[in-house]
Amino acid sequence: MRSHLLNDATAEQYRRSVTEGVERVAARIATTDRPFTGVTVDALTPRIDGIDLDRPLHDTAAVLDELEDVYLRDAVYFHHPRYLAHLNCPVVIPAVLGEAVLSAVNSSLDTWDQSAGGTLIERKLIDWTCARIGLGPAADGVFTSGGTQSNLQALLLAREEAKAESFADLRIFASEVSHFSVNKSAKLLGLGPDAVVSVPVDRDKRMQTVALARELERCAKDGLVPMAVVATGGTTDFGSIDPLPEIAELCEQYGVWMHVDAAYGCGLLASLKYRHRIDGIERADSVTVDYHKSFFQPVSSSAVLVRDAATLRHATYHAEYLNPRRMVQERIPNQVDKSLQTTRRFDALKLWMTLRVMGADGIGELFDEVCDLAAEGWKLLAADPRFDVVVQPSLSTLVFRCIPAAVTDPAEIDRANLYARKALFASGDAVVAGTKVAGRHYLKFTLLNPETTTADIAAVLDLIAGHAEQYLGDSLDRAS
Repeated sequence: MRSHLLNDATAEQYRRSVTEGVERVAARIATTDRPFTGVTVDALTPRIDGIDLDRPLHDTAAVLDELEDVYLRDAVYFHHPRYLAHLNCPVVIPAVLGEAVLSAVNSSLDTWDQSAGGTLIERKLIDWTCARIGLGPAADGVFTSGGTQSNLQALLLAREEAKAESFADLRIFASEVSHFSVNKSAKLLGLGPDAVVSVPVDRDKRMQTVALARELERCAKDGLVPMAVVATGGTTDFGSIDPLPEIAELCEQYGVWMHVDAAYGCGLLASLKYRHRIDGIERADSVTVDYHKSFFQPVSSSAVLVRDAATLRHATYHAEYLNPRRMVQERIPNQVDKSLQTTRRFDALKLWMTLRVMGADGIGELFDEVCDLAAEGWKLLAADPRFDVVVQPSLSTLVFRCIPAAVTDPAEIDRANLYARKALFASGDAVVAGTKVAGRHYLKFTLLNPETTTADIAAVLDLIAGHAEQYLGDSLDRAS
């Protein structure tokens, strides 16, 4: 079995095996004409259940044939222009190359003696991102597994900086459309059930600063401790950007930690046209960025950044076998001193490769394209009497609802939209997401593919309307 270990004696076998796998994936991507096959859980489960993992095939080609049957054929392909659902982006080739390199070398970014140059590359990218944000000379950060982990770590730092006598007194303020990880983090951090205060949003789904000021004042009067305000730089449902400068003023006034969850909107940091939309982010105490959303990186590639590097000490723990305290005095850079994780992939290499091949402007141009596409899509929806569109996009998300002309019952309209989404997914012709607005079911396009066109959007809208009408027709037939 040593023949399967990657080393100097097996380098040629490694080259052949990886090349064969890459050729399979390339062939599949080149011939994929739909984002999804429409396979059902019931159809796919028996294929995987039927595989005996204790009986290996002992042949790479045979395993790839099997993988074609259980995964590659029925995977959901984000590169397809009619994948319009979640915050999943098509990935750029330099980053995929970086993925291949980091997987083979297999550096672990917890200590210097496991990663050497990788540590310095990650630190350089953290400095680069902090500079793009404008956090100042004392800023620092670390790569994470994603926005949820970044938000958790940021709120951990905020909790420790708040220095409350009791966790039960701590309060976090976030808009009513903020990411669910804010509430999840509060629970994981041992805060009380009332810790997260939901702040109302305006018609554009942005946090109302008047309401935030009112809640902060109430918190002070009740003798509670305002731990953090979480402003969102691109909400998951609407792509809305909270009024960051005004929120920063309130945070300064009340002495509250300001965290900006820019997991989605971080692409604006590279934008050539729309950078101003995220102005005010430079005043944050901490920021979440997900390069694997709007920087077109493979999952995972994310980071949490802080204005004051000293606050990262709250995530530091020293172990003699790993990162003893003496290493700090010896100026040995161990990234585990900043991270919630210990063993950690060299995900920074993907962004490094991207910047070195494409440059930041190349990334920004791609993100500007999807923002422009969303603006055109909004015009289509606003002019189409078959649909109700919620807000004009700040980023690249469109939330809308099919409104069949002959139906007035909101519940029946809900069912028609739910059916349309399900039928579209089953057909494999396109993939769209869904959410609720004011208790009603809506559909959602998350546009992160520059290859998607307004013609694609128009075609998918026609498919949605057709499925909704079919449902209503069938519903009338069943009722008669």
